[in-house]
Amino acid sequence: MSRCETPADSPGLPKSAEGDPVFAEPWQAQAFAMTVRLHEQGMFTWAEWASALSREVHRPGRADDGRDYFDCWVAALSSLVSERGVASEAEQDALSHRWERAAEATPHGKPILLENAPD
Repeated sequence: MSRCETPADSPGLPKSAEGDPVFAEPWQAQAFAMTVRLHEQGMFTWAEWASALSREVHRPGRADDGRDYFDCWVAALSSLVSERGVASEAEQDALSHRWERAAEATPHGKPILLENAPD
């Protein structure tokens, strides 16, 4: 049985030739960083993280080639945040939709700010 000591040890995490995590998009690095920070704050242990991520990676319908690995990562993080009572799934969905509205309302090349979301 393998153990997950840190998020960088997560099975399936894409890595460079040097063994460093590789992120195809900035949001992937941000999700990784949020996971590290929430662990540092004591929200969950690495064993709990590994279990949550494993559940998502092994759900039916996931991509065999791992292209949805970070979607699994975000789903696992969302699940833990909900389980720990930090934010319910409904609260997370509402915030996600608010960010989407803010992005749609933001001119190209400008920073996306949550306060730009139309109500």
